[in-house]
Amino acid sequence: MMHFKQYYPLLLLLLITICCPTRIISAQRLEARADSLISSLFKDPNGPGGVFMIAQKGKPIYRKAWGKANLELNSPLTADNVFQIGSMTKQFTAVAILMLEQQGKLSVKDPLSKYLPDFPNGNNITLHHLLTHTSGVQDYLRMKTLPTIMQKEMTPEMVIDFFKNEPVNSAPGEKYAYNNSGYFLLGYIVAKVSGVTYQDFIRKNILDKAGMHETCFASDRQVIKNRAYGYHKKDSVYVNKTVISYDLAYAAGALMSTTGDLLKWQNAMNRHLLLNSEETQKAFTRYNLNNGEAHNYGYGWQFKDIKGVTVREHGGSIFGYKTMGVYVPGEDIYVLGFSNCDCNSPTKITEEVAAIALEELRK
Repeated sequence: MMHFKQYYPLLLLLLITICCPTRIISAQRLEARADSLISSLFKDPNGPGGVFMIAQKGKPIYRKAWGKANLELNSPLTADNVFQIGSMTKQFTAVAILMLEQQGKLSVKDPLSKYLPDFPNGNNITLHHLLTHTSGVQDYLRMKTLPTIMQKEMTPEMVIDFFKNEPVNSAPGEKYAYNNSGYFLLGYIVAKVSGVTYQDFIRKNILDKAGMHETCFASDRQVIKNRAYGYHKKDSVYVNKTVISYDLAYAAGALMSTTGDLLKWQNAMNRHLLLNSEETQKAFTRYNLNNGEAHNYGYGWQFKDIKGVTVREHGGSIFGYKTMGVYVPGEDIYVLGFSNCDCNSPTKITEEVAAIALEELRK
């Protein structure tokens, strides 16, 4: 005797195929086009590679990996590998500041001098300026003397002392110039206001709340399960990444994560799990310079037009790794691209995959 339950999955698939043939064809075409595009960047199956994910409405619809996670062990990359995400960390720092504002513990209008009384021109630099890269403070990662401290263990105060007396690039609010120093200072402020370390604040208030259990702070000493090792390419030879002190990356770029965890992060932002609507809107606002001219950076996110649609995006670059995330708000499409060799930047490819996703998933 035939049981209906036995054939239910097959009947459901048949019904979907009959009712939604266009959607299925679009999904297949999206996969084929994404495969072709990404394969054009990661051509060496025996070298470092990349992991890409496309999600729609909070769920992954495409997750694939190319190349090796570890060249010495000849282990392949998987969609679950942990990568250093570099400056994508800035999103977490910005949200930490907004969480503290939501709690009434600070304001983005506060002057920097409130938290660092001896910082030069601190009365005129606000947290807003730090968040939007308009403070004019010297970027410590561009300083010629940086190599002298790259491998030193340092406190946040020591790093701030390293750059605080450098000549400024502009007056606060005068121009936009991407600036790691601003986000380093914001991490210090998170710690000072909350009474715990920056790392502990992020872990307890963001990672634990969002269920991001594969996300952690970068370390070359700690054993990190499923780590994708980072590489450089010199001439035609791959070499292990340069060892640095992650005390320098701190709130500007020290996190490690997976595509799955960053989807949890995006979903947490969408569901207002971390911030209310008012504070969330501050992160996603395009602000003006002193002369009234708008620039394309909010608080931890950049804005760009793809296929006539405004998207929110941010990339990351740190020795051995490059990352990129593009979110399309109107369509709830999120595209991530990770590379474990800084010889292969996923920035352009991730944006192009997002454009393809827009074309195919709108049909």
